[in-house]
This record gives sequence, structure tokens and C-alpha cells, in this order.
Amino acid sequence: MQIKLLAIGKTDNQQLQQLIDDYQKRLGFYIKFEFEIIPDIKNAKNLSEKQQKQREGELILAKVGTSDLLILLDENGKQYDSVSFSEHLQKQMNSGIKQLVFVIGGPYGFSSEVYTKANGKISLSKMTFSHQMIRLFMIEQLYRAFTILRNEPYHHR
Repeated sequence: MQIKLLAIGKTDNQQLQQLIDDYQKRLGFYIKFEFEIIPDIKNAKNLSEKQQKQREGELILAKVGTSDLLILLDENGKQYDSVSFSEHLQKQMNSGIKQLVFVIGGPYGFSSEVYTKANGKISLSKMTFSHQMIRLFMIEQLYRAFTILRNEPYHHR
């Protein structure tokens, strides 16, 4: 299985980007992982919230294959603790899917078409975080999940 993380817009904070790069490199020891940035919509300030979600949705769906399992990072999604999330990942790997795609949407969330195509939603917290920080949190949680599955000392139970 391969895991892909899609996110709208680049990370402009260099310290955050260094941490993302570090965890992305670590994660590569466990699984084939791709982090893909979908460029921000041009002239977004001239678009309504719905129009912006629609355009972002088209770009997201263009990056998702028909056999991919699509999971949205959404405030109304299911919450996991780290051990449960690692177990969830193991089930996905055992199911034989080729690619698991997690998506971090834009500032207004996802279009109805993206919600329709999605196979599930997860929430990292009831709190609100910046889209740039969520990238780091998600990649770190993926890394943590694999260390849990391998019984490595990174995660303390």
C-alpha cells in the first residue's frame, strides 16, 4: 500500500516545513509516502466560498484514482487515539487497497462532490488548527502509527 497526503496551498513557515520534511523522511522507512501540494486557487478573494470549494474540489478529485481509498481530514470526522489510528491503518493495509489518500482541504472545507467521493472522514481534534500545522500533525501521526505497529519505542503507552 501507498499513502498520499494532499493539501491545498504551500507551507510558508520554514520551521514548520523543516519538521514536515523530517517526519516525511522518517515515514519513508515504513511505507511509500507522497505529500502533494495542490496550489492555491488564483484570485480566490474574488470567489465566493462555494466557488472556491468547487474549484479546490475539482483539483482534489483530479489527484484521486478510481481505486484509491479517500479519507478527508474534517472537523466532523471520526476521532482516534494514536493506537486506534495505527490499528485502523493496519486494517487498511490488510484489505489490499493500493493507495490510501488523506486530504487536507482549503479554508472552507470541501465541495459536496469531494464529500460524495470520500470513503470516510477523520478529525485530529475538536480544536481548530491552521491548515499548515495540520500537515505536520498528520504526517507525525502516520509516523507514530507505524512505530506503534512495529512496537518501537517512539510512542509511550
